Amino acid sequence: MFGFGDMIKGLKANPKTIVFTEGTDARILEASARLLSGTFLKPLLVGKEEEIFAAAEEAGFNIRGAEIVDPEKYEKMDEMVAKMVQLRKGKMTEAQCRDALKRSNYFGTMLVAMGEADCLLGGATYSTADTVRPALQLVKTKPGNSIVSSCFIMVRERGSGENEVLAMADCAINIEPSEADLVEICSETVQCARVFGIDPKVAFLSYSTKGSGKGETVDKMRNACDRAKLLMPNVPIDGEMQFDAATSPVVARTKHLDGGVGGHANVFIFPDINAGNIGYKIAQRLGGFDAYGPILLGLNAPINDLSRGCNGQEVYSMAIITASLA
Repeated sequence: MFGFGDMIKGLKANPKTIVFTEGTDARILEASARLLSGTFLKPLLVGKEEEIFAAAEEAGFNIRGAEIVDPEKYEKMDEMVAKMVQLRKGKMTEAQCRDALKRSNYFGTMLVAMGEADCLLGGATYSTADTVRPALQLVKTKPGNSIVSSCFIMVRERGSGENEVLAMADCAINIEPSEADLVEICSETVQCARVFGIDPKVAFLSYSTKGSGKGETVDKMRNACDRAKLLMPNVPIDGEMQFDAATSPVVARTKHLDGGVGGHANVFIFPDINAGNIGYKIAQRLGGFDAYGPILLGLNAPINDLSRGCNGQEVYSMAIITASLA
C-alpha cells in the first residue's frame, strides 16, 4: 500500500481519534477492525451499541476496544446542543439543533467541534453534501479561508517499485471557482501535497499555453496563477498551460516553458469541476493511477467524504490520510 508507513509512524507517535458516522456499515467495521489491530488510530463509531456489535458479528469483524457513542444516550447532549446553538449563531433554535443531533452526521461533526475527536470520515451511505454541510456549519473554515475545496492524491507504481504521486484539485467541491478561489485551492493543495511527500510543482491548467488561446477562462487561470505566485514565491508555479505542456518535457521545450514547472508538474489546478472530475477519472481509469480522495481542504479540522461505492480498504486508507492531516 502506497506510502502509508510514514503516516502510520507519525500516528503511533501522536495517536488520534477518528469518528465514523456510519457505525453499522460493514466497510466501516472492516476498517475499524484493522485500525484496532494496528493500535495507531482509535475509531469512534456513532450508533447504537447493540446494533453495531450485531453488525460486526454478522460481518465477522472484531471491534472490541472501539469506542461507541449513541446520540440517544450521550451524557453531554445538553452541552453539545448549547455549543451547536452558539456555532449556528441564531440560524437554528435549540429544538432544531437537538433534532439535527439525532442524525449521526451532525452528531459526529459536533464531537470534532467539541474536541472529543480529532477528525471525521463519513459518506459511506451519506451524500457528499450531507458530510460537507455540517462541517461548514460547525467546524467551519480556517481563519483566512473563505471556501472548502478538495484534492485527489493520484498514485501509480513505477517499474522500479517507486511511486509516481500527483495532486489534482479541485475535482469534487467547487463547481466554478473564481480567481480568488483558485488561489486558495492552490495554497491548500500545496500543503496537502507535502503531507504525501510531493515536492510541489504547480501547473494552472487550461486549453491555452501562455496566451495561445483567448477567452475568459484563459484569463482566469493566468490571473489566478499570477496571484498564487505572489502568495507563494518559494513554490514553483506556472500557467496557464495545457496538460501536455505541464507533463511532457518535450512539449514544454517546444512551447518555450522554462520556469521549472513545464514538463515536470505534479500538482494540477483545474479551471472548474468539470475539467477536474473528468481529468482525475481519466488518470484513474486509463492511466492506472489509484485515486485517494476527495480530501477536503480548508476546514479547521480534517473531515473527509467517502464514495458510497467505497470498499473496506478505501475506508482504511482514507482514515489514515484523514488522521494524518489532523
